[in-house]
Amino acid sequence: MRCVIARYPFELTKDGVLATMAGVKPELVTGDSVAIGRRRYPVMQVGEVITRQDRRDFNGGEVTRAMVRLGFTCHAGPRATPPPSAVSRSPLQVASDLLGSPDPQNA
Repeated sequence: MRCVIARYPFELTKDGVLATMAGVKPELVTGDSVAIGRRRYPVMQVGEVITRQDRRDFNGGEVTRAMVRLGFTCHAGPRATPPPSAVSRSPLQVASDLLGSPDPQNA
C-alpha cells in the first residue's frame, strides 16, 4: 500500500511492517499505540522504525492512518480530563471562588 508520511511516499505492507518490527523492543507506551503481533508499540516508535526518519519529521496521525489502513489495531492514548472538583461545581461557585469570599472581620 502506498502512503505518505512526512511528505515522503512509502510502499508499506503488513508483512513488511511485521518483519521490520520483529525484534524491536517496545518503548513505554504513554500515548497512542499500535498493536503489532503480541506487543503494543508507541505510534512514534513504529513510524521511526518503518520510515527511518526522525520522530520530529512526522506526526502520530500520519502513522496511525497508515497502520489502520494496513489492518493493525491502534489504541488512543489517555486524554487530559479536568479535575473532578472543577467538573462537579457550578459556574457560579467557580466565579465566587475566583473573586474571593468577603472578609468575615469587616462584615
